[in-house]
Amino acid sequence: MALEERKYAAYLCKGCGIGAALNFESLAKITKKEGKIPEVKEHDILCSPDGLEMIRKDMAEGFNCLLIAACSPRVKYEEFDFPGTLVERVNLRELVAWTQEPNEEPTQMLAEDYIRMGAAKLKKADLPEPWQTEPISKTILVIGGGAAGLSAALTAARQGYPVVLVEKEAQLGGYGAKLYKSTPTGYPYSALVDSPVHALVKEVVAEPKIKVMTGTELVQCAGQPGLLDVTVSRGGEEETFRAGAIVLAAGWRPYDASKLDKLGYGLSPDVVTNVELEEMARKGKITRPSDGKAPQQVVFIQCAGSRDPEHLPYCSDFCCATSLKQALYVRQQNPEAVAMILYKDMRVPGVAELFYKEAQSDPGVMLTKAEVTQVEPRGGKLLVKATDSLLGQNVAFEADLVVLATGMVPATADNPVLNLDYRQGPGLPDLELYNGFADSNFICFQYETRRTAIYAAGAVRQAMRMPAAIEDGAGAAMKAIQALQHIEAGVAVHPRAWDITFPDPFMQRCTQCKRCTEECPFGAIEEDEKGTPFYKINRCRRCATCMGACPERIVNFKDYSVDIIGSMIKALEVPEIEDEEDPKAPFMIVGLVCENDAYPALDALAQHRLKLPPNIRFIPLRCMGSFNLVWVSDALSRGVDGLVLLGCKYGDDYQCHFAKGSELCAYRLTKLSETLDKLGLEADRVQQFQIAISEFDRLPSLLQEFVDRVREIGPNPFKEM
Repeated sequence: MALEERKYAAYLCKGCGIGAALNFESLAKITKKEGKIPEVKEHDILCSPDGLEMIRKDMAEGFNCLLIAACSPRVKYEEFDFPGTLVERVNLRELVAWTQEPNEEPTQMLAEDYIRMGAAKLKKADLPEPWQTEPISKTILVIGGGAAGLSAALTAARQGYPVVLVEKEAQLGGYGAKLYKSTPTGYPYSALVDSPVHALVKEVVAEPKIKVMTGTELVQCAGQPGLLDVTVSRGGEEETFRAGAIVLAAGWRPYDASKLDKLGYGLSPDVVTNVELEEMARKGKITRPSDGKAPQQVVFIQCAGSRDPEHLPYCSDFCCATSLKQALYVRQQNPEAVAMILYKDMRVPGVAELFYKEAQSDPGVMLTKAEVTQVEPRGGKLLVKATDSLLGQNVAFEADLVVLATGMVPATADNPVLNLDYRQGPGLPDLELYNGFADSNFICFQYETRRTAIYAAGAVRQAMRMPAAIEDGAGAAMKAIQALQHIEAGVAVHPRAWDITFPDPFMQRCTQCKRCTEECPFGAIEEDEKGTPFYKINRCRRCATCMGACPERIVNFKDYSVDIIGSMIKALEVPEIEDEEDPKAPFMIVGLVCENDAYPALDALAQHRLKLPPNIRFIPLRCMGSFNLVWVSDALSRGVDGLVLLGCKYGDDYQCHFAKGSELCAYRLTKLSETLDKLGLEADRVQQFQIAISEFDRLPSLLQEFVDRVREIGPNPFKEM
């Protein structure tokens, strides 16, 4: 929404040590003269009721473009939130007063430059307004009728949202419905109980807001959040309906035990999996498949394929508690029988520890730490060979029945499940690190995937036991509800929650280079039949990766654009260098920093009163993926001596809030070195570093080393032009 008539005012806060560190008379002059903001006011504590009232009175007189020079924009955001008014925050507290020597010339120069940049941004920005979308569907599609899916469906329905629950099997309940008994769910956590899934199934069937579709598979999911066209196949007939958000709770399958030949599976019918033993118990009796007799000695082998780089490199979570439970099955059926559990480690965290102790107290349940090397048939029995990890010697056990605690494989492994109509493919992005699990823990947001408004829960997200899956389903449902609320309001979902901006490209200059469609982490940009990109805004997270990718610089947001950041850089007062050998010569460096990790790290550094080099002017970016190479030329042509880029850690174990922003930035920089060399500028003048939010204490030395390197290279030759 363009402001018809702009009226500017600036407010300089002296609180929290800012006033004691800076010359406010000079700051006011810079604000008026160079910032071209005639109305400048100072206050001892701007966030106080008195200070806020002063601002509101000015707003009542028509001031609608406010420059607030005070603390970090990451704090006091409620106090300085003035709807319908364009506000630019200038961080004089953390980036100046708390990290620089007070009343020094470089400190004053730094503060004045931040004022210049803030004023430049305020002049270029416009007041954002939400994306106007057609009426959305409030229906939540839940894929999977196991513990997580049932919980998700109930949670959403009880919040008033209609739910369609799609389950490919004929019955609800998943593996939870196939259990004979479940591990204890209440104090004293000693007695086995019926599976909690059965009660969930009854509640789901009785809930009027839930439409259950069993024997149904998802054929295609097209469109965008709030406006998803879902096609399912049921009984050979297809049906299409509209949904708003999705909870992916498709569950898991057991690891293929036939791959564990050294453990005897397939060589003897008396080597079974934990899932097969559960089926026996549920049918009424545990017997040896070879002769139908009740076993006297049963050996449970833990981590059968799990925690093994040749099979499943991760812990499957449920196996230890399941083997303890099944050992009690054996003992309850035949008090004379012996159940022996051979484990790498027993992993029963939390209240399950009490159940572990209960099983330990049974004299017929034996546990020992051992690495099983071979299981082989011998004279109607099974010989289990192992290296005893405690004694360090080889041991062997004779067994009537061997149970392999096979691990958990997510349903999404080698199966797109969702069948999305996305340019990037039908499934969720596949990262080797996640071993087929949905990439749903990325950027610190549980349940979140790289497909907006699609949330993973339960065993497709990570290996987990049933109680955790039930909680997971509820959590994912709440995230789906939150997404629908944001989409209906026309604002972004996490991580830029409630951001009302959206990309507004000037398509007349589009060259159809496809960089934006290829680099968008969330599949928010499609192409028409002519190859021209177009946005599906409801998928967009407002990271501005498309803005950084576009060589024509046609992608803009109301308050964030290539021109706005470039104008901030051009507003800097680049000092002249009279003596290159002077160790205190005022070199200037621009720091472009990720607002998600690096900028908070700078704030944390300031809170610990660590010092920053006074040479660097920091500009926050939505994501390093929004970095555009033109900013390098903007800076260097102005005489800036170097640029430092601070982004999140990337790679498979990435920390980027927008999945691959830092990685894209690093890729773009590879194209820069040759250009700088041709211009006679050293590539070392522009460097990128990976910084986690917790690594604030690394920043002072890292940044000082960069400043020293730039000083070693020498001043930017463009200063002389």
